[in-house]
Amino acid sequence: MPTEAEIYDALHEVYDPEIGINVVDLGLIYGLQIQDDSVDVEMTLTTPGCPMHRAIGQWVGQAIESLPGVKSVQVRFVWEPRWTPDRLSREAKQQLGFA
Repeated sequence: MPTEAEIYDALHEVYDPEIGINVVDLGLIYGLQIQDDSVDVEMTLTTPGCPMHRAIGQWVGQAIESLPGVKSVQVRFVWEPRWTPDRLSREAKQQLGFA
């Protein structure tokens, strides 16, 4: 089973296509639960009405499922706490001109 760090590494490859920054640096991943061969992901999006909602969730699931030892992934979207630009990584802030 992959470690949390390995899962986050895989998630660095999942990009929001409208913004062009990965879901980790955007601060969209709120938490991971690893149990046996399953991973539960709690995440959000920059806006609740994001038209890429389903696709991004599928990409997150596929990135994790591609890791050795993972048999199932559950992606759950939450809207509280609400996403704000404060959740951006330093790199994402620089890329978007916030820093």
